[in-house]
Amino acid sequence: MPLTNVQSTTPYLPDLQSASPVLKLSGICKRFQGVIALNDVSLNVRAGEVMALIGENGAGKSTLVKTLTGIYQPDGGTIQLAGKTVSFGSAQEAMRAGITAVHQETVMFDELTVAENIYIGRQPQHGFPPRINWDLIEAEAEKLFARLEVSLPVRARVKDLSVAQRHFVEIARALSQNARVVIMDEPTASLSQREIHELYRIIGQLRDAGTAVIFISHKFDEIFTVADRYTVLRDGQFVAEGALADISEPELVSLMVGRAIHQTFPKVEVRLGETLLEVENFCHPTEFDKVNFSLKQGEILGFYGLVGAGRSEVMQALFGLSAGVCGTVKLNGKTIAIKSARDAIAHGIAYVPEDRQHQGAHLSLPILHNITLPILSKIGFFLRGRRAQETSIARHFSEQLELKAGHFTQMVSELSGGNQQKVVLAKWLATNPKVIILDEPTKGIDIGSKAAVHRFISELVSKGLSVILVSSELPEVLGMADRVVVMHQGHIKKIFSRTEATPENVVAAASGSEFSIEESV
Repeated sequence: MPLTNVQSTTPYLPDLQSASPVLKLSGICKRFQGVIALNDVSLNVRAGEVMALIGENGAGKSTLVKTLTGIYQPDGGTIQLAGKTVSFGSAQEAMRAGITAVHQETVMFDELTVAENIYIGRQPQHGFPPRINWDLIEAEAEKLFARLEVSLPVRARVKDLSVAQRHFVEIARALSQNARVVIMDEPTASLSQREIHELYRIIGQLRDAGTAVIFISHKFDEIFTVADRYTVLRDGQFVAEGALADISEPELVSLMVGRAIHQTFPKVEVRLGETLLEVENFCHPTEFDKVNFSLKQGEILGFYGLVGAGRSEVMQALFGLSAGVCGTVKLNGKTIAIKSARDAIAHGIAYVPEDRQHQGAHLSLPILHNITLPILSKIGFFLRGRRAQETSIARHFSEQLELKAGHFTQMVSELSGGNQQKVVLAKWLATNPKVIILDEPTKGIDIGSKAAVHRFISELVSKGLSVILVSSELPEVLGMADRVVVMHQGHIKKIFSRTEATPENVVAAASGSEFSIEESV
């Protein structure tokens, strides 16, 4: 949901524009097998500044970050750090030079402790023969968290931490290396509102300490809250830069996509059919209790709630992914048994999960194999004589979703996050479902890609498909749903009609408040 009544962390920085950049990129180019990912890209960021790097999925942001952090080497152009031209042959070289990244999907050693992850590969030693000084590692880690004003046990295993805590560990690791530049790539995508505000505070600390921060986000409320300046990329090229105080959100969107998006939520009014799906007294021993709702043919049913409300857990159970579930599920008036995902698919129910990288796609397979994976039995497991059919299916859904890729044999791991999400959507749509559950379908993707997904959802329901839309973004739920189911602590608090679903009513219900509004639909 949009952040409202949030005080900007941006300080008044009168000398920022005249200061020399701590990081300067000039004419950066990068190609992959003939595909141009970056073309003559320039970027400047100064010490004590938060610079928002903005662009659609596929604009080149991820490639640029990997180039800055030594994962990729540029094919052309120069990188200057503190006025000196540098090149990085590895991520370790970039980190030693003072450039580090905090990613949306954190990469750490889950079985090691917090302190061990912070100092991995550079543990201080003492004694003879030399031994790792564990006491010093833990003491220094505690000092880092004290500096961040974060309470985190340094002996805790990383596997037991929340997403926000993992981000704090990565920030502490950057501080331990005296990082000059910290890149934050969609750091708030999986955080609660409280954790987001905590991250804002830490970003303010980094800036006050003179660290340059590159902040990547698709959420404009976050960008305008924390950043001082912006740089826009489009189709791998530099488009514009400037102070955020001098530009509006619509102007930024226009720079990003090369066009104005007048209708972010292209809701198409569809005449709803008969009740298609009924869920009665759906219960789970620990996650949710007495969940009741129905879904009509051609309807978009929105599910909203705060973190921990139980929305995703209900959807996973409905798709046959949870044990110990009881209750009744009816499809077209007939009771059906869903004990596994195979059962759900056989009944025409598809589920697009929130975690696209671990649950949604096979990253090591090409695009066309991912899209046709659920329907191999229909087109042939060994694809003998069926390659043209497979390619045709992949092309159809790729065009519908405006997938940006070099070719259908490109590995999904090489795509941007938003385009990976489109592959997952295409995969399940290829099964020709009756009901499709979309769990955070636009999480971590840009406004242009969101509009494409929203348009496609509207096209699907206009053809009779029924959609359950689970989203943490209130504007998305209010803009797309015919009715809104609000969950609170494992229970359905209210079900609002489209006219009743005001931001005030929905947020109040999600928070557990009572209403004077008449009985919900």
